[in-house]
Amino acid sequence: MSAPTRKRRWLTICAITATAGLIAIPASAAPGRHGSSPFGARTLDQLAAERTQSVGAMSPKVKEDDGDDGNEADEIAEGADQYAEARTSPGIVAPGAYGAAWTSLTKLAGTGGSWHNVTDLPYNSDDSRYRDIDSNSSGGSGNVTGRMAAVAADDGGYVYAGSAGGGVWRSRGGGGHWQPISDRLPSQSTGALALDGGGRLWLGTGEATTNADAYLGSGVYVLTDPHHGTFSTRSRVGGHELESTTVHELRFGGGKVWAATSEGVWSHSTKKLSGAWKLEYAPNPDYLPGGSKAGDPAAAYKNITNDIAIDPKNPSKVVLAVGWRSGDDYNGFYTKVNGAWTRITSGFGDLPTDADNVGSLTFARSADGSRYYAIDQSPEQLNTNPDSGLEGIFVSKSGSPSGPWTKIADYQGLAASGSALTSPGYMPGVQAWYNQFLSVDPADPEHVYAGLEEVYETKDGGTSWSTVGPYWNFGFSCWNIDPAKQTGDCNPTTHSDQHGVAIGRYHGKSFVYVGNDGGVYKRPVNGSQDSSGHATDWTSLNDGTIDTLQYYSVGVGKDLDHGGVSVTGGLQDNGQSVLRSNDKVMGSNFGGDGGDTLTDPADGCNIAEEYVYLSIQVTQNCAVNDGSWITDPSKATSYNVAPPDNATGEARFIAPLAADAKNSSTWIAGGRHVWVQTHGYAIRSGDEWKSVYDLGEGHTATAVAASGGKVYAAWCGPCNNQGFARGISVGNADGTGWHDIALPATGADGTVPNRYLSGFAIDPKNADHVYLTVNGFSRQWTEGPGAGVGHVFESKDGGTTWKDISKNLPDVPADSAVVTPNGGLAVGTDLGVVYRAPGRTSWQRVGSLPAVAVLQVKLSPDGRTLYAATHGRGIYTIKVRDCD
Repeated sequence: MSAPTRKRRWLTICAITATAGLIAIPASAAPGRHGSSPFGARTLDQLAAERTQSVGAMSPKVKEDDGDDGNEADEIAEGADQYAEARTSPGIVAPGAYGAAWTSLTKLAGTGGSWHNVTDLPYNSDDSRYRDIDSNSSGGSGNVTGRMAAVAADDGGYVYAGSAGGGVWRSRGGGGHWQPISDRLPSQSTGALALDGGGRLWLGTGEATTNADAYLGSGVYVLTDPHHGTFSTRSRVGGHELESTTVHELRFGGGKVWAATSEGVWSHSTKKLSGAWKLEYAPNPDYLPGGSKAGDPAAAYKNITNDIAIDPKNPSKVVLAVGWRSGDDYNGFYTKVNGAWTRITSGFGDLPTDADNVGSLTFARSADGSRYYAIDQSPEQLNTNPDSGLEGIFVSKSGSPSGPWTKIADYQGLAASGSALTSPGYMPGVQAWYNQFLSVDPADPEHVYAGLEEVYETKDGGTSWSTVGPYWNFGFSCWNIDPAKQTGDCNPTTHSDQHGVAIGRYHGKSFVYVGNDGGVYKRPVNGSQDSSGHATDWTSLNDGTIDTLQYYSVGVGKDLDHGGVSVTGGLQDNGQSVLRSNDKVMGSNFGGDGGDTLTDPADGCNIAEEYVYLSIQVTQNCAVNDGSWITDPSKATSYNVAPPDNATGEARFIAPLAADAKNSSTWIAGGRHVWVQTHGYAIRSGDEWKSVYDLGEGHTATAVAASGGKVYAAWCGPCNNQGFARGISVGNADGTGWHDIALPATGADGTVPNRYLSGFAIDPKNADHVYLTVNGFSRQWTEGPGAGVGHVFESKDGGTTWKDISKNLPDVPADSAVVTPNGGLAVGTDLGVVYRAPGRTSWQRVGSLPAVAVLQVKLSPDGRTLYAATHGRGIYTIKVRDCD
């Protein structure tokens, strides 16, 4: 049986972007599109064809005079930029914004009650109940959680996993039964984890993948007793030097710890942890904070460093890998000559030294010092090669990072090693800027694990390779959708998109641990393979005790089959989760990236799930399916009902979707147009949407809401910091009465700021009484025109006039709001949830969530429970009465 033809697993991950704020790099002008939405197609081949079409369209160079973000060759980049735009536009966010907001938030008075995590149970991406047309069930990834950026392990069975946005976790039993150990830190974004020779655990905060939702960190921390302790702000190394940076790698040598960051390479003594970090090298120091060009739109790209290689025979010999993945003139390798950092221009052998071919790069050395290895991503390949951005994998057999280096793998060779990525336009290393790890078996210098989209292994120093962790099992002859089997006769694989790796021991046996967009997996270091070179012994360690799921949305409806409620939500690269009231394990009924969600309060199996760019799927049975649609298409249980803005590409990556609060059969969707359909969950075609208002060319909706037929729509355009503009339009669902609200372009004091408008909350008793949430940071932190002040605004006249009601609310991006049945207002922010009680003007902190973004808040069908969709720690609930 052939593989399903409609799969959609790789979205945000393939979108090439950069972020700023706790966010790594500010977004700016995105590349143009080629007429149709790149996400309308669902097969890997179609997506690959889109990429092939776009390659070479733009130069990869970042130049001082063009102020762009690297002009990514990939048209898909536009989508991922937008998470950053919401938080940075209209300008650039100054360092320290999130730290100040966290301090302010922790000083707020608290409400009563405690949060309850409802998603802290296994999430089975292969749940056999949900094998419908747009599910990835049977792909082989098994239990998953959110993206893991780094992994560390020791020889006593302790494993440490650092997540993208949900903090650091510890296992005492070789993986599984996890505990969070960084919840007291102001940043839950991990860049690097490393154990030093004394057994201390070092944490570099700030994820360095420069992807859609990577947040900046608050510095480097060390845990002296990682077996028992937890990180605290008192354990920070040095001063404030590495605040608001990302940390790509931490390396040790010569009594120093070295940090490759987004603001140069720094070093610090490993013995005396106080005192400032030393800036070892920054290619363009004028662009660093406090420098003469710190406000330049390209500043965040001008000092990116990737790794440090230290000669094991002479720790004074150090090689720095420096470079922005999309290309810049400073990209290359640097070493000290006569006491000054000097660019290496030759003598490396096969490993390129020119700026066009040195991008994101990772080093690894053998325990005996006889080998150094490297993975190199090429900006030129990224721009010109539709198949891959990988320059290659290399070895220095001298054991010195100075080489000479020999190429031991390229993308064609890896594709022929049992890879699932053999289609032109999408082959190994196509996302080498985002997916990279490298590790050498401590017991064998020629035994190497490499991670790109997949996991590769060589046991002979690179002469031959095996794809031990293929992207998925679709396309292999062993695959079958049979619900009685997880993935046919194929063995389980890892989730795709690799970021972290470690080798450790447990009960005397060595294991390799990999971290990726689906969590943490392990196998024996010398594990078994089948005839195709695929590992037969991967184990998912995502047992439900580690919840780092990255939700964009949440939906709640009654579970008519089992009582209670059904909870669903859209996730970064982990589709749509479904948790019914009697479940012990969550299932996934949609694959790819999950965006916004509508769930019928009266029936939780009536679900509308946004893919991206308003590609909406609807189901009326939770998408329960045994896979019979493969032979009989009429047995599909979900339907593509995307409005036309999906086909024209005139909607945001995560586009707004809402149901009328008084009539759940009336839906509002926002792209360039405000779309309305009145068939509810019985809709079966995108043709059933009607455009009731055109927001204007270049404008795209950022938020929509409706109650009793009255509709509010917020928009931006341009949405980046190159001429950012925003507005609000109001009208009726029947198409009448539409008009634009007059908002001062500069966001004058007391009016709605010129920043990203993220959400509406309508008073259930009066549709003219509405609240507005505003993202980004206020004027103190945002260096841009019209940034203004305030994050929550109120209108009592249908949006004609607005009043700032932020008062003591911390200056933090606000993402979503909901009016509680008692007339209170709950707001989800990038650092938790706040609440304003009815009749009050001041805000309280709701519970004690870690420093995690809450992208959406919603109420249960009876209005008694508040649900918070966090982007890094799953879905939480709290009783509304506890907020009083």
